[in-house]
Amino acid sequence: MADQDDVRRIALALPDTSEGEDRFGFSVRNKGKDRGFAWVWMERVHPKKARVPQPEVLAVRVANEGEKQALLAADSEKYFTEPHYNGYPAVLVRLANVPVDELEELLTDAWRCQAPRQLVKEFDAARG
Repeated sequence: MADQDDVRRIALALPDTSEGEDRFGFSVRNKGKDRGFAWVWMERVHPKKARVPQPEVLAVRVANEGEKQALLAADSEKYFTEPHYNGYPAVLVRLANVPVDELEELLTDAWRCQAPRQLVKEFDAARG
């Protein structure tokens, strides 16, 4: 099953991807801005206190609400959400429950959501 080392290896292999300096997260450059596609889940453990990073859970960008709901319905042991993400196209992923090949697909799809179209086109062409 997957862990943060797998996330880092897979994410940084995607074109124009960088890792955050202040916390575990990955973004791709698009129109002069870094657009996040995967980041550590910041859990609200205690009300009215700062959120706490949970390294065993990754927030991953998805294309739309339909894709989000499909993943949530597919396997509640792998995917979940919380009120903070209501209306936002991202799911929370329990890394220990996800095979590495599935993580690679999730991260690549998340990257596609945020990457410039031309970069996605070049990436797809290079992969055949």
